Amino acid sequence: MKVLVINAGSSSLKYQLMDPETGAVSAKGLCERIGIDGKFTYKAGGKTVIDAADVAMPTHAEGIQAVLDALVNPEYGVIASMDEIDAVGHRVLHGGAKFTESCLVDEACKQAIRDCIPLGPLHNPANLMGIEACEKVMPGKPQVAVFDTAFHMTMPAEAYTYAIPYEYYENDQVRRYGFHGTSHRYIAERALAMLGRTETPEGTKIINCHLGNGSSLCAIKDGKCVDTTMGLGPLAGIPMGTRCGDIDATIMEYLMGRYGYDIGQMMNILNKKSGVLGISGVSSDFRDLEAAEKEGNARAKLALDKFFYEVRKAIGAYAAAMGGVDAIVFTAGVGENGIANRARIMKGLEYLGAKIDPEKNNTRGVEAEISTADSKVKIFVIPTNEELMIAKDTARLAK
Repeated sequence: MKVLVINAGSSSLKYQLMDPETGAVSAKGLCERIGIDGKFTYKAGGKTVIDAADVAMPTHAEGIQAVLDALVNPEYGVIASMDEIDAVGHRVLHGGAKFTESCLVDEACKQAIRDCIPLGPLHNPANLMGIEACEKVMPGKPQVAVFDTAFHMTMPAEAYTYAIPYEYYENDQVRRYGFHGTSHRYIAERALAMLGRTETPEGTKIINCHLGNGSSLCAIKDGKCVDTTMGLGPLAGIPMGTRCGDIDATIMEYLMGRYGYDIGQMMNILNKKSGVLGISGVSSDFRDLEAAEKEGNARAKLALDKFFYEVRKAIGAYAAAMGGVDAIVFTAGVGENGIANRARIMKGLEYLGAKIDPEKNNTRGVEAEISTADSKVKIFVIPTNEELMIAKDTARLAK
């Protein structure tokens, strides 16, 4: 079976053609600057075949058509015809509380995605554009929506409820939703397998650290999410590349009054100018921060120390919330590749019985156990694969 996985942004569209059973990727690429001047990349056989600018893509539909044209191209295509694409899977950011799992796209599903636009104003409209573009170019082809929030819908009320007047939850759906859910779900499955508990997840306690430019932690008990650091939106939790994470809301009132910012300007600062970029003044890229720290940049060191501190604190909080921890997992760009970062996060968590092995920790981008032989808590590195989860859900529901 072949599944086309689509992740649509407001002016971009990532794609992969995958076999959901083996995880093999036949082709992948990116449509960028949709509606502007258009840029299209296509990779097949491990090589970049197309890297073209000024490609006419006034809408997402033309982007999808460019993808399909490349996939069936007689010279460098990987399929003979569109008939070989069995279904299309779409990443959708926000499903609100309506979706606890992925679903086949129909009119009711699309309307529910529209209803969640106030909760995901930047992403849901783009995700819907991707779905409707595929409907236009590939009529009748089964499509599946995979929601980033769905995995977190098993959180108990005390975890997802905010301590504000309850009517805002009842009338306006203000609650913790969490994100990176598809990644956290994939990691939960792999971590259970590495613990030898796939068939018996009951009683297991896993803390997943999805660390990248966007970062979130997830407490996973019995194979299900019981808490996560992101909230109503993806701004909450630990500091990230450019996002502030949890802050005192009084800061907003203070700065808006002092500098005359409106709410749009304030949110732009918190989303795009804060995090490790804001503290360091150097970069949102952790590699740049590490290099600057080695050169003696005190603010770069502070930015990294703050990030590691908040991750460590969240791990401790989730161990307390679950009454212990069996495994701590590192994933995503920083988590998978940051050898020194993992070591600095784990320093001070020995009280949990979690000990990292420096030699085993010298690994990047592959599944590995990096804890010592006598560590009571397993420490894993597991590269995430959200696209594979989307492809598997799509194949299951399309059948």
